[in-house]
Amino acid sequence: MKLGLGTGSTAAWMVRCLAERVKAEGLKVTCVPTSKRTSELARELGLNVVAMDDVKWLDLTIDGADEFDPNLNLIKGGGAALLQEKIVATASDRMIVIADAAKEVAQLGAFPLPVEVIPFGWQTTKALIEETLYSLDVLNREVHQRMNRARPLKTDEGNFILDLHLKRIGNPRQLALVLNQIPGVVENGLFIDICDVVVIGNGDGRVTVRDINSGRIEDAAVDMTQSDNIFADLND
Repeated sequence: MKLGLGTGSTAAWMVRCLAERVKAEGLKVTCVPTSKRTSELARELGLNVVAMDDVKWLDLTIDGADEFDPNLNLIKGGGAALLQEKIVATASDRMIVIADAAKEVAQLGAFPLPVEVIPFGWQTTKALIEETLYSLDVLNREVHQRMNRARPLKTDEGNFILDLHLKRIGNPRQLALVLNQIPGVVENGLFIDICDVVVIGNGDGRVTVRDINSGRIEDAAVDMTQSDNIFADLND
């Protein structure tokens, strides 16, 4: 199987569990990571890591999410890897998201929407985004550059992240399309019609699997080997 490996603390647990199964069961898995840190973790654990261009298409991507709605539309990019995450997920037959139950929302927007922009003229791009938001169905319009302590945070591609504090997104599909038309915008963190399945985990071991294609919702329970809820970590 050719497998896309997501980025974030929840996805990192998945990578560790995958490595254990590969060693124990002899699984043959070719992995495409969505960030430098995921790549480093996967290699450290002995997984077979290749570049996206080496495989071109994937069977499955497993990743986390910062928010998901009833239609399994997502906000991603809390870990600043949204560009590679979207490329890998879009180039996969299926995408599975693993998330904490608290990340399910009736309407996207409570989590700030990340937008990746090139450094050249980024303040102009920011102003254009702010102006554009006035014509869209959002509740709030604050835009802030994401910082890494005292310096602007840079993505693996050397770009900046602007976080849009919108509180509510009335039309995610329209917003995603409009944002990507603004000069200087590389990609936004709205994943529309990309996720196929979400696995919702709870701290007590209850798990719900929701499949958007079949409409099936399955509940199960797993034995907890630790007291912490590994699904509850942020920045996925």
